[in-house]
Amino acid sequence: MTTSVADGIANEIAALLTSWLPSNDDPARPLMTLSTGTSSGYPDARTVLLSEYDERGFFFHTDSRSRKAADVTGDPRAALTLVWPGRQLVVQGDVSRADDAEELWAYRHRSRYLQLLAWLNTPAFAALPLAERLARWAEFDAEHPEGTLDPPPTWAGFVVRPVRLTFWEGRPDTASRRTEYRRTPTAWSRALLPG
Repeated sequence: MTTSVADGIANEIAALLTSWLPSNDDPARPLMTLSTGTSSGYPDARTVLLSEYDERGFFFHTDSRSRKAADVTGDPRAALTLVWPGRQLVVQGDVSRADDAEELWAYRHRSRYLQLLAWLNTPAFAALPLAERLARWAEFDAEHPEGTLDPPPTWAGFVVRPVRLTFWEGRPDTASRRTEYRRTPTAWSRALLPG
């Protein structure tokens, strides 16, 4: 059996992602900047966790009432930027809702703090004085022992299906370089670009 150039590039992308990103079972999730278009015409950006990634794309989770959820629902395109010392990955892609099974998996793999936050992170809670926020948080935590919480009805997962992946690598001993992969209707292409 022969491997086509397209299969080779897809395997190359998979190998890079595996070497750059932690496994989905690693509890330490990387932060990434989610950039979206908005109804005002101005772009918006915020930091979110990369919940997981697989052959479908890159997943993040949020409150369905959030501004970022409204942005990707109104314009289902986004960019993700992950940064490490000497490296950067930019993912540009189409956004869609994750399925129920994936959303539940991601919630159950969140830290206890983030599970509680999914329930309590509301405008009304944010408006409370610190002492009351602390008291209500502790009360909610005590009322819901670990392992008993399911995601709130507002828990929403989204997947960014890449159309472009740009891996930037810097070096102190030579010029930096970008390896850019673009998805066409039938395959991936690769280009080497200056940093």
